[in-house]
Amino acid sequence: MTRWVRRFDDFLNRLLEEHAREAGESVDTYVARAVAAQMASDLRRANDPNIADLQTHLAAAGVLDEKAMPDVSAVIADPDRLAALRHTGLLDSPPEVIYDRITRAAAEALDTPFALVSLVDVDRQFFKSAVGQAITSPEDRQTPLERSVCQYAVANGAPLILEDARADPTFKQHPAVRDGTVVAYLGIPLMDEAGKAVGTLCVYDTKPRLWSTGHLQVLSDLAALATERIFHTGP
Repeated sequence: MTRWVRRFDDFLNRLLEEHAREAGESVDTYVARAVAAQMASDLRRANDPNIADLQTHLAAAGVLDEKAMPDVSAVIADPDRLAALRHTGLLDSPPEVIYDRITRAAAEALDTPFALVSLVDVDRQFFKSAVGQAITSPEDRQTPLERSVCQYAVANGAPLILEDARADPTFKQHPAVRDGTVVAYLGIPLMDEAGKAVGTLCVYDTKPRLWSTGHLQVLSDLAALATERIFHTGP
């Protein structure tokens, strides 16, 4: 049997061949796509300025689908993360004044029309609090996961900073960016003491924004307040 990956045993190499075949790709291409996705994820997590050049070169090499968003499903569906989310008791819970104060403060401080305390479930995003959105029914307090930008901040466990997502090599393909709902975005993951992110405090706009270190600090401070409330870690 061909050993495609040196440290893989026969079982792993056989499984690799099967999955590549199911994807309609050679093993080399299948592995290259996996490596490309990991490289892109690592650079984005580190806010590395080389991310745009990386995406361009990977797309030119034919190992990165320019129309595809990064696959973060493994992190989003992680059982421990979902258990932490369920433990908050906030999914499908009614609005609360404390979270509404936090989102209003975020929107006012960063001068954005929209702010959210979002909780990212396995197949949807639930809004614990929302500024700027018309909410007239329970359905308005959630969106399908594919509409969520917050899931990427949750998956990376780091702030997500988009000044003009339409020009971002990855996020320009996101459904909420393509339809103009989100152009600028700044989101901070809300994490428990074990490092599991259950959602975000985010602001966004329908026009480009230049996010400063001050903006990031203010939103991080407000996210810390939300985190203390969610996980009961405050003084």
